[in-house]
Amino acid sequence: MATKKLARQLGLIRRKSVAPTNGNVGRSKSKQLFDYLIVIDFESTCWNDGKRHQSQEIIEFPAVLLSTSTGEIESEFHTYIQPQEHPILSEFCMELTGIKQAQVDEGVPLRICLSQFCKWIQKIQQQKKIIFATGISDLSNSEVKLCAFVTWSDWDLGVCLEYECKRKQLLKPVFLNSWIDLRVTYKIFYRRKPKGLSGALQEVGIEFLGREHSGLDDSRNTALLAWKMIRDGCLMKITRSLNKESLHPMWGSNVQP
Repeated sequence: MATKKLARQLGLIRRKSVAPTNGNVGRSKSKQLFDYLIVIDFESTCWNDGKRHQSQEIIEFPAVLLSTSTGEIESEFHTYIQPQEHPILSEFCMELTGIKQAQVDEGVPLRICLSQFCKWIQKIQQQKKIIFATGISDLSNSEVKLCAFVTWSDWDLGVCLEYECKRKQLLKPVFLNSWIDLRVTYKIFYRRKPKGLSGALQEVGIEFLGREHSGLDDSRNTALLAWKMIRDGCLMKITRSLNKESLHPMWGSNVQP
């Protein structure tokens, strides 16, 4: 398949289109561009004292691998991270996330976490022949399976990880520069603004499983929502890319590169 044609299908090239109509909802599961989705939902340091803190640090790094053909979660990654800039969690943060001080004290620095995460990625790439959208110029093997990252909003990869890596001078894996924002995808597909992840799940008839603001539980529930949207006929496409060489996504002004 020509690279330009594939890039257009992946949503990396702007083109005129209309958002999915309500008529799409309820149709049979459409053929997806991506064979797998990796859902990420970070938890970070946070405060509720009225003060402006300049930085947040990731304290929980979860990821779940979702098959878009079966809806099964086939693999998971999870670790707690030691915050370096604000090592003591606020009471508000512990109450909100359920993460205890001892858990982050026993965690690893973000640098080590990213190394562990890359090893997990390499393992599933070898096992399942996965490649990411950033590698479309090298797509020559029909056996490879395309994979994309999914987040609920652009905050996780576009703000939190991006700026923490810059502050700490850490090399962020390039495959984390492009993703699907499920929140904006939900809004466009169903033509309604979701009331948070839990509200979005309720609106499609799914009960949130686990604890809200647990990174791993949020990731699993986001995967459940993505699978429901796929079954309703939603075609998952890249909505945001930080790669300078990438062209605007097909949703144009709705999402900025």
